[in-house]
Order: sequence, then C-alpha cells, then structure tokens
Amino acid sequence: MAKVNQFTPADHEIVTSAVSLAENATDGEIVTIVTEESDHYGDIAWAISGLVALTALLVVSLFPEIYLTMINWLAGGWSGMTALPYWALFAFTTLKFFGVRLVLMWKPLLFLLIPNPIKATRVRERATSLFRVSTDYRTVGRTGILLYLSMREHRAEIVADTAIAEKVEPAIWGDAMIAMIDLVRIGAPGEGMAEAVRQMGIVLSEHFPKTDQNPNELPDRLIEL
Repeated sequence: MAKVNQFTPADHEIVTSAVSLAENATDGEIVTIVTEESDHYGDIAWAISGLVALTALLVVSLFPEIYLTMINWLAGGWSGMTALPYWALFAFTTLKFFGVRLVLMWKPLLFLLIPNPIKATRVRERATSLFRVSTDYRTVGRTGILLYLSMREHRAEIVADTAIAEKVEPAIWGDAMIAMIDLVRIGAPGEGMAEAVRQMGIVLSEHFPKTDQNPNELPDRLIEL
C-alpha cells in the first residue's frame, strides 16, 4: 500500500504526544495506525468491467440496427452488413471490458463507484488484521486498543482487546470517531487522531485507571502504512 502523505512530522508529534498523555491516566495501551487505503479493490474493478461489458453486449444484441447504421455510415454506405458477425460482438465486448478496466486504474473514479458497504467491510477487515498483528495478546492485561484511519475511504475503526471489549460497548467510541472524522474532513488529520485519542483516554481511564503494575508495552508513535 502507498504511504500516506497527508501526515506531516508535526502531525506525528501531535498524535504521539496525545497517546503518551492519554496513557498517563490508564492501563490501556493505545496504538494508532494510518494508511492511504485499506485495499486495492482490484476484484471490484474487474467486476465493474465485466458488468459494463455484459451490459454493452446486451444492448448491442437488443438494438443491432443502431450499430449497423453506425457501421454503414462510417463505411460511406458500402458496408453491406445486415447483421453483426460473432467476431465483431466478441471484439466489441473485449474492448469494453479492458477499456473500462484501464479507466478504473484511476483511483478517484474507482473509489467513487465502489459501494459504501464494501468499503466499510474492507476497512474493518484491514483494521482487525492489523489489530491481531500489532495489539492482540501484546499486553499483560489484554488492554490494548487500536485506532485505525484509512484516508481514501474516509473511514476509521476502533478495535479493542478482550478486557476492554468486555467493559466498554462499541457505541461508546462513537464520539471519538466523529471528532476525528470531522477534523480529517477539514484537512487536519493529525489533530483529528489526537482528539480521538484524547477521548479514548478518558473512557479508558474510567474503566482501567493507571496502576503501577502495567508498563508501557506498545509504541506510542503513529504508524504509517
């Protein structure tokens, strides 16, 4: 995945400081990860290309006279065709298929066409996968929690370890998510993640106040993928 470029060194310092400050009041361990996109969505691009190609083939099959008229006009009235040959249909469909796939290599257009539920699912899957690698089972008290931001999808996820999930309902993190997304939308992603971390820290301090038996086991720094 491409490395994001919206985060400046100052943003890194803001997020890292927010994590350190939040963890001063809780045994919870906050991990922050940001990425440009959660998936390449190549399968979706191929599916859209196939759908467009099949739709085009259906239109040609239902209204062949339109295309015959066009061919005859291009040939100066000398085409002599009364029906579209199979090779022409195959060539037309193939060109549509690979033409659309080529156009969808432009990511802004592809992401505009991807249904929101698919984006949400892919972001959640990526966040869960990263949680397992970076956070799960890596704290003594199972008090790790991941804040994940995927820039191109404009989506974020919070994934908590067992001890936190047992005490804190997922809906509780809603305010932190809203605060972050609002700031990201206005071009302040560092401040957005820092504000989310601050609010997460408040919740964690209520359920997992700081003790002397829980060292800092996970990195405070913002991780870019």
